[in-house]
Amino acid sequence: MYKPFIMKFFYATLLLMALIFKSHAQGTAPAIPLYPNGVINAKPTPATYVESITQDSHVSNVSVPTLIPFFPAKGKANGTAVIICPGGGYAILAIGHEGYAVAKEFNKIGVTAFVLKYRLPSDEIMVDKAIGPLQDAQTAIMLVRKNAAKWGINPAKIGILGFSAGGHLAATAETHFSKPVIDNKGISVRPDFAVLAYPVITFGEYAHRGSQENLLGKNPPKEKIDFYSNELQVTPETPPTFLMQAGDDGAVPVKNSILMYEALQKAKVKTELHLFQEGGHGFGLVNSKSRELWFNWCTSWLSANGF
Repeated sequence: MYKPFIMKFFYATLLLMALIFKSHAQGTAPAIPLYPNGVINAKPTPATYVESITQDSHVSNVSVPTLIPFFPAKGKANGTAVIICPGGGYAILAIGHEGYAVAKEFNKIGVTAFVLKYRLPSDEIMVDKAIGPLQDAQTAIMLVRKNAAKWGINPAKIGILGFSAGGHLAATAETHFSKPVIDNKGISVRPDFAVLAYPVITFGEYAHRGSQENLLGKNPPKEKIDFYSNELQVTPETPPTFLMQAGDDGAVPVKNSILMYEALQKAKVKTELHLFQEGGHGFGLVNSKSRELWFNWCTSWLSANGF
């Protein structure tokens, strides 16, 4: 006798979840295509390469990258902006808990946020898959800086944040800006700060091999491994960087964050590193193993550095 009621409740719950996700995914303004005149470094997209999203908000097969804007409530914006790169091993984008949810938190502290739905490296859709994600990140920085006045953003306060493999992309953006892989039209693609959350940093001894293989293919030459090992690319011009990870991360060794922190320290770049005792990998905003919120630490760090 209860079966019809249970089924109705089940479907109503699914509908509510779908509506909630849709509202998150829409941001507070329409998505912005990165390449309105045609995607760069692209091959014709095969009919079988279709963008999709799972019930747990994992996006795959992105061929048309976009920026999804989240603007703070009227009168709350402080001029700072952040571009958010979800993780997923360069295989998918965990765009829900490592994208939309984080953007909404930034809005609460007056920061304008843009979730970057970037292309995942693929020989099917790219001429050179190794530079595809970085092209999207640099284009995103260029677009936000170019439109800063229109969007109420200080062009000197544009940062980048990345989780896991998205952290590798953010770290690549903050260390490879001096040689753009796009036509940046004279606009700087250097982020003014970076936030790296349980990031993939190195392709050396402590690499996350899945991310490395997806980006560079199997058996890449040492020069390419070193080039994308971002701890080796830090200079005094690398922007201030906040790092966070759990010590028991079973997917990306915690040594990734430590190597980046040490490199930043050596280059005398302002940096702060927070290591949870426990938490594993991929927890997004809230580490269930701790009462502390890393986002609060990050907010204090941004404030201390004038962002």
